Amino acid sequence: MMKKSLLISACLLAFGASPIAQEPASPANPLSAGAKRSYDIIKGYIVKAAAKMPEEHYAFKPTPDVRSFGQLLGHIADSNFVICATVAGEKAPMGGFDAETSLEQSKKTKADLSKALADSFAYCDKVHAGMTDAAGAATTKSFVGEIAKLSFLEFNTHHDFEHYGNIVTYMRLKGLVPPSSERTQ
Repeated sequence: MMKKSLLISACLLAFGASPIAQEPASPANPLSAGAKRSYDIIKGYIVKAAAKMPEEHYAFKPTPDVRSFGQLLGHIADSNFVICATVAGEKAPMGGFDAETSLEQSKKTKADLSKALADSFAYCDKVHAGMTDAAGAATTKSFVGEIAKLSFLEFNTHHDFEHYGNIVTYMRLKGLVPPSSERTQ
C-alpha cells in the first residue's frame, strides 16, 4: 500500500500536480455568489416559460380570482424592479405596485411582458453583479421592514420561485412542460 501511495505521489509530481488534494478556490464573496447562482436559476426558468407559453394563453386564469399568466409575469417584473432598486438605493426605473406604474396592470401582450421581464432581470443582474458579502450585510428599509441587502435580494429570488410555482401549474394546465421539467441531453 505504501509503495502504491508513493508511486501515485511521484506521478502527480512528475505531471506538475501536488500529491495533496487541492480544494478549488472559493469565491471572494461566497454568500453573494451563492445568492446570484440561485437567482440565475429562477431567472432562466421564468424567461424560458414566458417564451414557451403561446400568446393566446397569456390571459389564461385557472380561476377568476387569480392572476393571469401574463399578470404573473408583470408582477414578477414589478417586484424585481422594486426590490432590486431598494437594494441599490435607487428609485425603480419602471414598474411598481400602484395602478399608475404597475407592469402587471399596464402590459398585456407577450412581447410587452417579455420585454418588461427581461428589463427587470437586466436591472437585477446589475445589482447582483455589484453585490459583495460586506455590502450585503448593510441594511435597507423595505416593505418588509429593515433588512440586510443580501437578504432582500434572496427574498426576491424566493418570491420569483414562489410565482414560478404558479407558472408551472398554468403551463401544465395548458399541456406544456415547464422549463424546470424539460430533459436536457
